[in-house]
Amino acid sequence: MKIDLNLLPLFRAVAEAHNFRAAADRLGVTRSAVSQGMRRLEDTFGTALVLRTTRSVRLTEAGERLYDALSGPLSDIGTALEGVAAETAPQGLLRIATTSIAEPFLSGPLIASFAADYPGVTLDITVTDEELDIVAAGFDAGVRLGEVIEQDMIAIPLTGDQRETVVAAPAYLAAHGAPAHPRDLVNHRCIGWRPAPNVAPYRWEFEENGIPFDVAVEPQITTNDLRLMIRAALSGAGLTFAMEETFRPFVESGELVPLLGDFLPPFPGFYLYFPQRRNMAPKMRALIEHISRSRSR
Repeated sequence: MKIDLNLLPLFRAVAEAHNFRAAADRLGVTRSAVSQGMRRLEDTFGTALVLRTTRSVRLTEAGERLYDALSGPLSDIGTALEGVAAETAPQGLLRIATTSIAEPFLSGPLIASFAADYPGVTLDITVTDEELDIVAAGFDAGVRLGEVIEQDMIAIPLTGDQRETVVAAPAYLAAHGAPAHPRDLVNHRCIGWRPAPNVAPYRWEFEENGIPFDVAVEPQITTNDLRLMIRAALSGAGLTFAMEETFRPFVESGELVPLLGDFLPPFPGFYLYFPQRRNMAPKMRALIEHISRSRSR
């Protein structure tokens, strides 16, 4: 492996500045020169050294190893450089941020089968509904609904179309009746969701004759925990609203009844998203291929 050693100070500047422009200013070169130099270095190793978006830059595991090597004795650097380039089998830590409503991903089988197929990869999955920059926050990938993923991300489908639904327990409906139209929801006890205490409860979204609209219900119970929403609904506390997949086992058992289906059309589902394909780490490529295989079964 032949490495242009002149690129190593450039890499170190990027690693310390976490920003291409700041690294360029520090080295007295253009941002384009930094970007092209980093690409040449990554092509030499055959793996990404940084994850970058229009908003942030972060070292990959391979990048961290290289940075540590450049901070050590010169006698160790050659061995370390070979180690960076030699990473071919999927291994290392794979950090994923997923929304709490991504039931197809969080249900278990996909994660369990991936862990079984790739024992060298350690999964660290954070469930969060915070809108965050996954690169700046230190994640390799995220799972969210396609409509809310940033445009500079690469996204691959994790599911097909999804639907939201309103549900209630038979006991609640026997006592209070069922809404015939979304506007009737204001006359019902509702169980709402919000991602954080300082955020307004989620508005329930519907569509009629092709025209979308939402209903600002005033929940008697509000939580950021889907499990509590389900348990409260099962106990007859009121109507609640979430992804159809979340309620499917309880609807199939008859413990919850779906409502207002004519006003809830399907929409694009969940995607795995990440910042770049070029020189992708084997662990990330393995996850993408595993998802593709799972969807084709």
